[in-house]
Amino acid sequence: MIKTKVSIIGDGGWGTALALLLHSKGASPILWSVSPEYAENLRKNRENQKFLKGIALPRDLEITSQDSRIMDSDYVFFVVPCEYLRSISERFKSGRFKHIISGTKGIEKSSLKRPSEILAEYFPSRNISILSGPSISFEVAKNIPTTVVIASKGKGGKDVQNLLMTENFRVYTSSDVIGVELGGALKNIIAIAAGISDGLGFGTNSKAAILTRGLAEITRLGIAMGADIATFRGLSGIGDLATTCISKDSRNRWFGEEIGKGRSIKDIMRGTEVVVEGAATCKSAHKLAKNLGVEMPITEKVYEVLYEGKNPAEAVKELMTRSRKEENDF
Repeated sequence: MIKTKVSIIGDGGWGTALALLLHSKGASPILWSVSPEYAENLRKNRENQKFLKGIALPRDLEITSQDSRIMDSDYVFFVVPCEYLRSISERFKSGRFKHIISGTKGIEKSSLKRPSEILAEYFPSRNISILSGPSISFEVAKNIPTTVVIASKGKGGKDVQNLLMTENFRVYTSSDVIGVELGGALKNIIAIAAGISDGLGFGTNSKAAILTRGLAEITRLGIAMGADIATFRGLSGIGDLATTCISKDSRNRWFGEEIGKGRSIKDIMRGTEVVVEGAATCKSAHKLAKNLGVEMPITEKVYEVLYEGKNPAEAVKELMTRSRKEENDF
């Protein structure tokens, strides 16, 4: 029997957690890092000190920065920040991959394309699937029960489901690639808003309102882009949104909290090596909403805080004093 070769492109927290999950199933995954220096650090210390601190990496987990080691992989997970996905795809476009899985959450600023659309440019006629859902990396690495969704237009989703499923990592399938990708991307913007609420000292009522109305505007944009409304009631919709807005380990929520406390955005960014996807996605979503004529008030206010210098408290006041609406008016 020929053993399946599995590789993970991206040494962040989520990529490392997936490598650990696959290793626990005996898949012998290869974890690829863009930095030869950091790959050596990971091999030596057997801990991802930047992105998954405190979790031991097995001695037999292969870690590399050599492109050639993964070019013939059967399954490849792209788990890199959205802003780097195009350049990384270009780098590996000659790979003989059978199944390509995106763990990237975002919308490209220049093209407004989703990750699967970017990957399809470089890997035409391949099985491309999207992995999303409420999956904090640290919890997955600790083998805490987690449930996610894999979205695919073809039959590849079932194969990836079988590859990943364990008794503590349950995987559902979906055919709504657009909805699953948008849910995973846009929830980061709402998480920034939830963090700002925390930083301003607001309570549970405020957080619940942000989650609920945030889901409404994510759904509006999703419908306008061809997604299935039911997807946003699922794991990549309300599930991922709730996790990212509430978890103390959510970097987007943390970023918003620091803003709410009064720290400057430049200062926050200088002090972290972790990519805050919601900040970049906010620009893309703001433009998409304008192009499609979709009302996204929370996204708009987060955009104004991040890119136009609006005071967070003033943004909250403007949201609260908007004109009267019907709750379920999409």
